[in-house]
Amino acid sequence: MDESVLAPSPRGGSPIRKEIVTYETNHKPGTIVIETDERRLYLVLEDGKAMKYGIGVGRDGFTWSGTHRITRKAEWPGWTPPPQMRKRVPDLPAYMEGGPNNPLGARALYIGSTLYRVHGTSEPWSIGQAVSSGCIRLTNDDVTDLYERVQVGALIVVNH
Repeated sequence: MDESVLAPSPRGGSPIRKEIVTYETNHKPGTIVIETDERRLYLVLEDGKAMKYGIGVGRDGFTWSGTHRITRKAEWPGWTPPPQMRKRVPDLPAYMEGGPNNPLGARALYIGSTLYRVHGTSEPWSIGQAVSSGCIRLTNDDVTDLYERVQVGALIVVNH
């Protein structure tokens, strides 16, 4: 099946379909390149191609850029809101078990020693928006696909 024509999940997928695109870059295959202004994540493939995914990004005041490595991957990760977030939103739990209602969704890729992750979401309507506290979100279907393709140690480049 040609992955460029996959339809969104019937349970509410991304309004932005993932697709294989022509992508000229000096980065080697397996590198993740995030273009926050474009609201897209590119996974560099062989032969001048990339898998392009729609993403949600940090809202004003929560944007960032840099180059790191993926240091860990987790399926249905638990979530510990950072102290700064709990200060802004006092009714957040100190910890939330992984599962369908967890804000990190089905999978998470941890970015270096930062507090940020590439993770899933149960709010597919947020894809293409600037709504997070700095993390990069994909639909659960898309983050599961990305998770299977990316190795711990992969380079991640976030451009803003």
